[in-house]
Amino acid sequence: MTNEFVLEAITREFPESVISSSEPYGMLTVEIKKEDIKKVIHYLKDSSLEINFLTDICGIHYPEFPEKEIGVVYHLHNMMTNFRIRLKIFMSRENIEVDSLTELYAGANWMERETFDFYGIKFKGHPDLRAILNMEDLGYHPMLKEYRLEDGTRTDKNDSMFGR
Repeated sequence: MTNEFVLEAITREFPESVISSSEPYGMLTVEIKKEDIKKVIHYLKDSSLEINFLTDICGIHYPEFPEKEIGVVYHLHNMMTNFRIRLKIFMSRENIEVDSLTELYAGANWMERETFDFYGIKFKGHPDLRAILNMEDLGYHPMLKEYRLEDGTRTDKNDSMFGR
């Protein structure tokens, strides 16, 4: 199975869903419309492509692009042919919700909870969407790039020790 073959299959089945594609480091990476991600992944899982293992779901934050500020990245794998694919969706901060994949993959449960916990992305249809690693009352999503990386009030730190 090749990147070209899989991309052509996705494009043929969902011609309006594919926004862009690339192959960084040889891995097929396809940007999909947010509202179509679940049906594209369902197709990859249940078609003859048999890309049926969900490796990871994670969030990304690009504050410099307001229309594509928040993203979700899905890594999928066909274990028989060792074919891997990365699917990406993007959304604005006002519309930070996407369909849950828990119906398709049991493992998506904890991955979606972690993504919600760190980025605030809501997964519609998730059976138990709540914080998984952070405290329930934390009040913010720590992986968003809106917070300083370091505490500016610390006086016990010598920057020369860190190569600065």
